[in-house]
Amino acid sequence: QVQLVESGGGLVQPGGSLRLSCAASGFSLNSDAIGWFRQAPGRDREGVACVSGNDKATAYEGSVVKGRFTIARDSARNTVYLQMNNLLPEDTGVYICARSQAFYYDCSVLRQSQYYDWGQGTQVTVSS
Repeated sequence: QVQLVESGGGLVQPGGSLRLSCAASGFSLNSDAIGWFRQAPGRDREGVACVSGNDKATAYEGSVVKGRFTIARDSARNTVYLQMNNLLPEDTGVYICARSQAFYYDCSVLRQSQYYDWGQGTQVTVSS
């Protein structure tokens, strides 16, 4: 069965860190672009970060995550990670990964329609 499974979420205090995992099963994600998205209560799903299919480019959406989040692929583990540092209460939400074959040399999380095989998500709550 082809699926992406997220893990690593939890409750963390402001300023803390989490590393989210997006593990693929049933296929190799090594040539796919992988995007991370998040959905906060009452808000539309928004793109957070992506890594290109050739693993040479990354993109981060919005100044709010730049410098705090890092996306990285581990081909041996068939997994893409999202390292999140200096977390803020506004980072709270369900974090979801998905894959795309539309991006190889670069990537974008603005075109969500290009992504598919969405995971179920992992909850991240930033609160004191």
